[in-house]
Amino acid sequence: MPHVASIGTYLPCWGDQHRRVVGGDEDAVTLAVAAGRSALAEGETVERVVVVSRDLPLVESSNTAVLLAGLGLDPELEVIERLGGAPATLDALSSARPRTLVIGVDVEPAGAAAAWISDHGGAQIRTTARVARSLPVRTRNANGVNDYGDPRLLRERGVVASLSAAWLDTPVAVAGVDHKQAVALCQAPPRLPTSGASSALFALAAMAESAAAGLLVGVEQAGLSGVAVVPGPVSLRRNEPQARPPLDGVVEPATDRPISLAAYERAFEAKVRWEAGRYDGSDTLDFPPRYRLGEDGTLATDYTLVPLPRTGTVYAETTVRMPVAGLESPYSLVIVDLDDVGVRALAKVTGCDAGTAGIGVRGRMVLRRMATRSGVPDYGYAFEPETEVARQERELP
Repeated sequence: MPHVASIGTYLPCWGDQHRRVVGGDEDAVTLAVAAGRSALAEGETVERVVVVSRDLPLVESSNTAVLLAGLGLDPELEVIERLGGAPATLDALSSARPRTLVIGVDVEPAGAAAAWISDHGGAQIRTTARVARSLPVRTRNANGVNDYGDPRLLRERGVVASLSAAWLDTPVAVAGVDHKQAVALCQAPPRLPTSGASSALFALAAMAESAAAGLLVGVEQAGLSGVAVVPGPVSLRRNEPQARPPLDGVVEPATDRPISLAAYERAFEAKVRWEAGRYDGSDTLDFPPRYRLGEDGTLATDYTLVPLPRTGTVYAETTVRMPVAGLESPYSLVIVDLDDVGVRALAKVTGCDAGTAGIGVRGRMVLRRMATRSGVPDYGYAFEPETEVARQERELP
């Protein structure tokens, strides 16, 4: 029986109180990394990662390398990318081995949540029901967008019929449906920010927060998975900034930009794992890492990659208002003085209006999708200013 000891959640700052949307530099991978890092904030040991979503980027290989790099985990760990919604997430959770990180990700509405499984302690999860019924109640068009759905069919012949078939008691929470429908199925269900793969973990987080015991059900079309939740000590960390209206910027059209796969490979580790180069016997960090020319004319290439801090202070700032091909304008660039290492990094600002991250502002470096070149998402780090709430908490005595 899995024991959930830590849960982390993430919501983009854009949208409103009921529905969040991704920023122009966010996708399913960056959402997954943000939620996973919240769940692992105390350095929990991970031996396996399971990511459940219907929105992961389609690349020639997989998203494994970027996910592990962004999470700061061993590049040799096993990563399973599972296609599905709320039931698939509950299935992954209820069958997870100790030291597994389970992440659910959704792009529309946007949000991600992650749960870390421990050897003992925490909330206990046990499978109580699983129903697989072939009853499509929504359709998609050629572009993969939902273009037709029958709400009554979904309710009467989908969810309600599956609950009856599973012989389940009244659930404490139902994930995978909108709040109005959840209210009809539960007594006082929590309001969930998403309705896909991550909704099951957001529901589990709400149950952990209130120490609620009982049934948690995940639904997708006519399929269903149910788990019994026994309360226990869970470390819950929410990265859910206050919602704000999406930016009203202008995107200048651009042709597809080519990519050098060799250059991508050379820069990947340092760029996506956020690391600097250090040579033996030197206290200086080079960022980006670079070769050095010795006094005898030989080229030194044997530097070691060292993790950089992900927090810092704005040293200099500029805002670009002239349209740039392929980018949303206006946008801000900052030089960030990283904490305690003597390294300054140039980064684009994310998560706030252009021109608002002035000199002296504190913040953190977060994984973002910088561009897509030749169909390959190119990830790097952007500077996200800390929220007012975080600043006030930091300044408390």
